[in-house]
Amino acid sequence: MEPAKLVEVYKFDDHSTSDVRVCFKLIDEQPEWFSCHSSVLSQNSKYFADWLGQNDVSSNNCIEIECPRVEYDHYVKMLKSIYLPRESVIDSFDSVKSAVGVLRASHSLGCEFVTKSCIQYIEAASWDEKEEEEIIEVAQTLGSDAVSLLARLQAPSADAVKNVFISAIRFATCMEAPFPPFLDDLKTSAQEQIDFMIHDDDDTALVTTDEDVKSVVREGLRKLLSALRTVLDLLSTEFDESPHQAEQRILCSLADIDWITSLLGKIEMMHDFVSGWLEISDHVLSVVQDKKYTSDLWAVKAKLIEVTGKALDAVGYGSVVLPSSSRVRFLKTWLPYIQMTKRLLDENSKDETSLQMDSDSCQNIESAIVSMVLALPSDDQADILSEWMKKAEQFRYPDLTEAFEVWCYRSKTAKRRLVGGLNGASNPTVSL
Repeated sequence: MEPAKLVEVYKFDDHSTSDVRVCFKLIDEQPEWFSCHSSVLSQNSKYFADWLGQNDVSSNNCIEIECPRVEYDHYVKMLKSIYLPRESVIDSFDSVKSAVGVLRASHSLGCEFVTKSCIQYIEAASWDEKEEEEIIEVAQTLGSDAVSLLARLQAPSADAVKNVFISAIRFATCMEAPFPPFLDDLKTSAQEQIDFMIHDDDDTALVTTDEDVKSVVREGLRKLLSALRTVLDLLSTEFDESPHQAEQRILCSLADIDWITSLLGKIEMMHDFVSGWLEISDHVLSVVQDKKYTSDLWAVKAKLIEVTGKALDAVGYGSVVLPSSSRVRFLKTWLPYIQMTKRLLDENSKDETSLQMDSDSCQNIESAIVSMVLALPSDDQADILSEWMKKAEQFRYPDLTEAFEVWCYRSKTAKRRLVGGLNGASNPTVSL
């Protein structure tokens, strides 16, 4: 009789028609016997078929199977599943945990159709991290049957990673217009996942060197810088209506720019940011330094120093190479703002509830400025240092003492070299 017909005729644990009993033995516990049918067992399980082929049920109709306590319920459920119509087995599962347990039992007892039903259910369900570990462990025993089960865990192709990365960049930089406010959480999630994808990942590193990816990143950067310009242009009107909301919009824009600078640094594209930031610097400062906001926008003013610090760091330590004229312009544009804003923030910091800049960040910015100054032509260094010394009593930050000392030493050494060179030219050494 076909297996499907057998399960229609026989019912699980039906004492009146049973010809064999099954027990899953537990140590130190009273065994529980289940009334079964040899024809159903042998048709659906290799283990039972082998046992029944080697034993005469007329003289020994008790099948004992050793079973770990934690697996007991799963073995019982597997035994019950043998009696279900095959199309109903999948519907009998109520959780991934249960299906994984039954899968272990069915594989152990060689019940092929229950095993396949378990795999189909698990493959279609969502897993948590703990369940995934169990599934991987079980899959290692299944051979080729595990292919579909582990499909979602296989490493994606480079093209797939590239496509997802590009889509995430477009979402993270709000490139899809219009971008409704309720998607801000998803934007933040996209930014976090991009950071995760490029963290110490060789495969993703290959993707980030792709020119298509770099093109999208550049487009995203331009979008964010343009968005900052837009919110600054609207600041005057929005500030009159709601100062807090206007400030938050700018902070949100700066946070996005701050995020992309971290990404650009990891994929060696900081030159694009530095160039773009230098391009909009005059406009940014003209808005923020307007007399209307003299006593407001402190969070924005501090964040501007932080973001500018990323550019100063990149230029100061050589990861971005700019002509000396651009470096001079950069310093002369931002140094007065940094001096004034830092002093005002420090004065306000006497109030414990006021905004304070991170000391490590301030130290890094100061070091980057010193490094930038020392890399300029000597006359440009002199211009910047003389302006700094004129205001040294008024502005204690940044401290350019180190740059001044090095400039003095270099100037004296250069003069000696010049004098020595002239003397050498007028009194050439004669060799006989």
